[in-house]
Amino acid sequence: MKHDTRERVTSPAAPRTPIPAMEGKILWLRVFMPFAAGYFLSYLFRNVNAVIAPELTHEFGVSAADLGLLTSAYLVAFGAFQLPLGILLDRFGPRRVESLLLLVTAIGAALFALGKNLPQLVLARALIGLGVSACLMASFKAFSQWFPIERRAALNSAIMAAGGLGALTASVPFGWALPLIGWRGAFFALSGLSVLAGLLIFTIPDKPAEAVRESLAEQLRGLARVISSRIFWRFAPQTGLIVGGFMAIQGLWAVPWLMNFSGYTREVAAAHLFLTSIGMLTGFISVAAFITRLARRGISPERIMIAGIAGGLLTSLLIVMGVMSTKLLWLVMGIVFSVGNLSYALLARHFPAQLIGRANTALNLLTFAGAFAVQWGFGALVDVFTASGLSAHDAFQRSFALLLLLQVASFAWFLAGRTKD
Repeated sequence: MKHDTRERVTSPAAPRTPIPAMEGKILWLRVFMPFAAGYFLSYLFRNVNAVIAPELTHEFGVSAADLGLLTSAYLVAFGAFQLPLGILLDRFGPRRVESLLLLVTAIGAALFALGKNLPQLVLARALIGLGVSACLMASFKAFSQWFPIERRAALNSAIMAAGGLGALTASVPFGWALPLIGWRGAFFALSGLSVLAGLLIFTIPDKPAEAVRESLAEQLRGLARVISSRIFWRFAPQTGLIVGGFMAIQGLWAVPWLMNFSGYTREVAAAHLFLTSIGMLTGFISVAAFITRLARRGISPERIMIAGIAGGLLTSLLIVMGVMSTKLLWLVMGIVFSVGNLSYALLARHFPAQLIGRANTALNLLTFAGAFAVQWGFGALVDVFTASGLSAHDAFQRSFALLLLLQVASFAWFLAGRTKD
């Protein structure tokens, strides 16, 4: 595959600083594990409303659209902060930025536990989203500082596996905890864990600077170069609608879909979501373990991502049609959609090291914009279809089908751009 070098932002190659032997042996403990703890919490917070949706609906009397708005407030705050976040990460480093933001997460979680009405919950949910907005991107930035380029796709997938564990915890295990401590007690506990994760990240040593620090004006010009790049807009629609769409379904609408379309109880629906999280975790671990070996055999990360997304869209079609074993399909969907996150590492290859934070956060902005649009829009469509006289079963089916059509279109756009690169 040929790449259009006119789209690649060039800069002098930075010298590769070898990692001392002792540092190399414990690097994953000192750098990887604290960031993994932060992203574990980020994904747990992202998906937990799918499990407590019945409690929120019962206690506050919210509609499907209200529930979508409440849950997607996380995504709005998260996404809105991505462009400033990229500048902050490139300027001040991932350690300082993420440890401070996790304190904001702790405040938001405590306020959510204390919430008495929908506006208070929306505000608290937004603070949580703002607080965890750096968890993944700070990890990617830290890996670009500490590890050579050939290891980053595997490390990115490994950090996503930590997120998969968070999603896993947000399903059946979190449901087990609800009868014991309630959803409010669970959020108080999550607040304390956020403080602990922030402290762990703050203890990570700083990486010695390898490049001249840019001025704010230079950083803004670099950001403009990223978002005006054709290669960026090749990735953006697909990542927003497919990765973001999967986040929206997993984070909120999976359980209501299984209850209203398939007729399952909340417990059975949560078990399906648990299988999706198992599948996603399996996918992340598999990519982390084998992607470097596959690349050596000529199977590129982009080919893996394309195959996975194609499989995910086919799986979604079978779910919408209501055929085959639902447990198997939701497990497979988690496995195949996990490779969509390779887009961050693939996009980063087109930019120099000092722009990676801005490139990844700009793409993440589109991801969360898509997730917000799907999470809120899905609920709004369900309400509209239901109001028009359709059953809940048919309203959910038509909403999911429309999402799938948009995802297929974005995938076709990505594939069309491939022939030009």
